This record gives sequence, C-alpha cells and structure tokens, in this order.
Amino acid sequence: MRRFHACLGTVLVAVGLGLVAPGPASAAPYCGIVWGSLAKSNPALAQAQVVNVRTGPQPCFDRLVIDLNGAVAGYSIRYVPQVLQDGSGLPVDLRGNAFLQITVNAPAYSAGGNATYNPADKNELTNVSDYKTFRQVAYAGSFEGYTSLGLGLRARLPFRVFTLAGPGTGSRLVIDVAHMW
Repeated sequence: MRRFHACLGTVLVAVGLGLVAPGPASAAPYCGIVWGSLAKSNPALAQAQVVNVRTGPQPCFDRLVIDLNGAVAGYSIRYVPQVLQDGSGLPVDLRGNAFLQITVNAPAYSAGGNATYNPADKNELTNVSDYKTFRQVAYAGSFEGYTSLGLGLRARLPFRVFTLAGPGTGSRLVIDVAHMW
C-alpha cells in the first residue's frame, strides 16, 4: 500500500508540474487553413482568354494565378491520379506525389485562332524549385474553349480557389495550396 501511495504521489507531482499532461483535444488548423482537398468548380463559360500564368510562395501556402483578359467565368480544379492533355488525352508527366488538374473555362487563343498565351516551355511554366508545396507547373493545352494546366505537388494538401477582378477589364483565377494540413 505504501508503494501505491508513493507512485500516486509521484504521478500527481508530475501532472502538477506539467511534466505529464494530456495533449489538446484537437489541434488548431495550420495557419488557420480550413480549405479541404475536394474538387472545386464553377461550370460557367467565359468570353475572356488566358493571357498569363504565374506563381508565388506565401508563408502558409503556394499560389498559382491565371490571368485572363476578361472576366473569369468557370473552372474545375481537382486532384487526379494523372493530369491529361486537352484534346488528345495524353498524360502530362509531372514531378510530385499529388497532382491537380486545373481547367479554366476560357481558351488560350483568340476568336481568330491566334494564341493569347503561348509559354516558352510548356513543361515549366514558372520556376517553383524553391517552393514548399509546388513541384512543377505544366501546360496541358487549350481545346474547344477550355485551357488546362497540371500542377505537381509535394503531397495531397488542402487548396482553395477564388477569383479577383482587375487589373482593368481583366481578371484572375487564384489557386492556393497549403504547405501542410
């Protein structure tokens, strides 16, 4: 009995000193991110064309921006086992362990068929070598009024999608992918 009380006393002292304390019931989300990783889409079609793709690292996420010369109307962004090219359906080889297929409901060519976005290197749209989440951004084509990109990621992580008006009459489709859950 004396041994039991000695052990109980030791445990109570350890708990009182904070040496043995239960963890929190649930951890707070990383950077307040509560986005999730399910597909996000808007089926509307745009009269605008894709004119640029750019990226930027942020403290809690990596950002991809698609610039249009008019209003963003629709898009579809989802995790896929493999990104496929528009029209042909051929696979797009990407670095990473998870892949987002990004489709904006706007062509990368004018009504006359002239390119409004024609990247110099379709496999490396931007240099993301020092990013925490992005591994590669590749062009997957523009076909029948839709333009697709492939985004190779470190892992399947939460992402959000939103649109911004401007500059001028243009707009932007923004995809943020968190660095962690």
